[in-house]
Amino acid sequence: MAMSKPQQGDPAGFLDLVGPDLSACVFARLQDPADLARAATVSRPWRRFVEGNGFLKKVCVRKFPELAVLTAAVEVRRSPDPAPAPGPIGGGGGAEANEHRIYSHLYGALVAASPPVVCILHCVGASSTDNFPDETIDNTLEPQDRVNNRFSYWSSAGQDDPDVPETLTYRLVSDICVVDEIRIQPFKAFFQIGHPIYSSKMVRFRMGHCKLPRPSESFITDDDDNQAVIADENYIWTYTSPEFLMLQENKLQTFKLPHPALCIGGVVKIELLGRVQKQATDDRYYICVCHAQVVGRSLSPVFMVDINDSAGYSILKHLPEAKNLSVEEVMQDSASDSQEWKDALASYRETGHLATALMNVLHEGAAHPAQDAQGDAPHFPHGAALLQEIQAMQGDANLMQQLQVDAQLLYLLQDGVLQLQDDVLQDEDGLQAMDEDDDADGGGVSDNDPFA
Repeated sequence: MAMSKPQQGDPAGFLDLVGPDLSACVFARLQDPADLARAATVSRPWRRFVEGNGFLKKVCVRKFPELAVLTAAVEVRRSPDPAPAPGPIGGGGGAEANEHRIYSHLYGALVAASPPVVCILHCVGASSTDNFPDETIDNTLEPQDRVNNRFSYWSSAGQDDPDVPETLTYRLVSDICVVDEIRIQPFKAFFQIGHPIYSSKMVRFRMGHCKLPRPSESFITDDDDNQAVIADENYIWTYTSPEFLMLQENKLQTFKLPHPALCIGGVVKIELLGRVQKQATDDRYYICVCHAQVVGRSLSPVFMVDINDSAGYSILKHLPEAKNLSVEEVMQDSASDSQEWKDALASYRETGHLATALMNVLHEGAAHPAQDAQGDAPHFPHGAALLQEIQAMQGDANLMQQLQVDAQLLYLLQDGVLQLQDDVLQDEDGLQAMDEDDDADGGGVSDNDPFA
């Protein structure tokens, strides 16, 4: 019996007429994942062909090369007995169809026009510190260059060679963030003759993850500068930026990346390359920074990354039902939730992700978190529950040390939730200390200031 020829205008017949190899070449020329997603809806054969060849993932990796470290993508459902994977026109509900669907949602999240925020949560450590802890990297989280009538900045150790680099390493608010730009403000020593500015010549950025197990990962404290952890062999870097010229100016300088970079692993290292300023008292070169910001947005909890391989290969987890979770649902498990869902949210609740929940609370208010259209402070429906959760953590000294609530979380909360809930913050050793006024403009230089 003779095989019938494809009917004119029949999209399914195109694949039979052209053949799989030439068809693959045609589909591979589609540069926009949205075009591939639309092509997959044309017919069942087209959908199976697009899904089976993984075209959508390949295009996403071309646009975001950092995705190459992902070896698998899985969907995590809240129900213990998830419904079969949806298959509109498309047929397959297997691994290939799931991967296609997950990367389709991921690309939508990557290009979404969400407002960027400052994503730094913790300071991991600096390559050197001149006077620890007075000039610790933690000072770079302060938005002002003076705090409580003292100059606030990080200073490197002095060097005779101006080409010796320095690094500042930070932990972000989640393990998967889109980073648009990084901002750095060099420090101007007003208390020295000539008011020198201790900038670097150039700056470069790396992003990746720590190879140490999360429970053993440590952060800088007033007693430990964390030198043992910041060694390069403890990290895998999946993104390296070009070098940018830094101006010798006392202002917040913006270094916009050539394209948004995906930080998988939640660690950013700022490399300060070359020194330009000597200190007159010892004739040595220093680099000093008073403020640093990593600007972007977190994709958690809808997307999370399970990094369990020392080689850096990771599993992408998609939690579509996490998009509309309340803070109470994030903080507490339900008996009806699947074990995979509980494990994912437990990871999200770890110290590295708590700030993301706080930012989500702030974003439930007006466009500007400090006031609404009438000029009043916005209403945060979950603010009280969230603050009670943080307040309960104050009894755990180790956890509070990791959370560093007195630093970055203050900037997320002080204009919103704390103004509404300051009556519950009465512990002088806890969050109340964060509400002090750090905007002092006057006062002299401390006798302990190393540059004085």
